[in-house]
Amino acid sequence: MFSAASRIISYKAPQAARHLYPGSATSSLRQQIRSVFIQTLDTPNPESLKFVPSGVPVLKSDDEDINGFYVTKNDPINEILRSPLAKKLFDVEGVKAVYLGADFVTVTKFAEKKWKLLRPQIFEVLMSWADTGKPALLDKPEVTDTTILEDDDEVVAMIKELIEARIRPAVQEDGGDIRYVDYAEDTGLVTVELAGSCVGCPSSSVTLKQGVENMLMHYIPEITGVQALENEETLDINSDSSSGDGSQKSYEARLAAAGIPFSE
Repeated sequence: MFSAASRIISYKAPQAARHLYPGSATSSLRQQIRSVFIQTLDTPNPESLKFVPSGVPVLKSDDEDINGFYVTKNDPINEILRSPLAKKLFDVEGVKAVYLGADFVTVTKFAEKKWKLLRPQIFEVLMSWADTGKPALLDKPEVTDTTILEDDDEVVAMIKELIEARIRPAVQEDGGDIRYVDYAEDTGLVTVELAGSCVGCPSSSVTLKQGVENMLMHYIPEITGVQALENEETLDINSDSSSGDGSQKSYEARLAAAGIPFSE
């Protein structure tokens, strides 16, 4: 049985400001700023909290797992990828397990982590998911360029993990993206593809080499270099570069701010 204690959260676009109101689920202090509230309920387990988004079903009525979907951080990646929402929650450091119910999400943390630090981040993930309208659970795992597949060796898995967790977030802050394409084991060369604002950016050739390449080589000794998949637009930009190193692309300021190794 859950405790009657609960907290109500509301967000204000676009900053998604958080306001916590103590009281029961019937508290009159609710202030609807968006159409979705996220209520938290204590559970008998102090390491778990139940998050209830109002008016937003977590599992669709036709989901085969309507009775619930449970996944832990240590489960096989294909199982985690069945739930894009769970995957995003696991990006919050300290989240140990996620359970999706018909109209709620239960998040379990590691014992040494504090809810006062985790709760705001979890709220952000849940609100972002609710805003997209995308399903919390897929019939099949969501496969992307950085999905770690069963036949990926250790080097490829590490490359994908670094791109997804460290490099991509920094690049996306500038309106671009970077995607894993290939790793040539015989040469140690990693090929990536640039997207968004990164395509044709005059400074991209400098930062790919000094940011992305340095980071991957720092953590993975087998890597000898990083190159960008060329297209017509990037070739036009690089033809005006005096460096002649047209295959190298990168992002200096954001990567440096993210703590990615950088050198002249």
